Amino acid sequence: MTGTLILVRHGESEWNLKNLFTGWRNPDLTEKGVREASEAGRMLKAAGLKPDLFYTSALTRAQRTLDLILDELGIVDVAIVRNQALNERDYGDLSGLNKDDARKRWGEEQVHIWRRSYDVAPPGGESLKDTAARTLPYYETEILPELGRGKTVLVAAHGNSLRAMVMAIEGLSPEQIVKREIATGEPIVYKIGTDGTLEEIVRLAR
Repeated sequence: MTGTLILVRHGESEWNLKNLFTGWRNPDLTEKGVREASEAGRMLKAAGLKPDLFYTSALTRAQRTLDLILDELGIVDVAIVRNQALNERDYGDLSGLNKDDARKRWGEEQVHIWRRSYDVAPPGGESLKDTAARTLPYYETEILPELGRGKTVLVAAHGNSLRAMVMAIEGLSPEQIVKREIATGEPIVYKIGTDGTLEEIVRLAR
């Protein structure tokens, strides 16, 4: 039995628009972000994908994205699992700072290392490796078994928590995953076998 995993990064947030480090802070979606989330729902509907199970983070932007997708799919009165294991990477002392201001304070090279290295964390925050250490056990214990039962699972989360899952699913190296862009509001769809391995990456039409 093959399961279907749908990963969606939240639509553009107010802090994405302002070029701020967001992490565990809790801004809402912009108008563009609302449109992106709704479009993700329309893409899934057009592809005939109707999820059985729904997971999201403890943060508003991901939860609202999921709600908007469900609206487009016409799905109501379903149980939604919200867990901070799916939260964005915690940017620690960088949270709330403008990225250009951070570069002026710590230097271009240092900020680039914090943003794009796999295992170097910003002060008081998490690296992508740290994020994977909390996201992947949750994926493996809560989501993967449902895929093994042939379920279609939708996860609305964040760039870095989704990167951690993509890295594991596609077998990417740390060097490969830090270069991988996860676009806002664009579904990534995988067919996952009963043994938990990737069978197919499904390309959706816009």
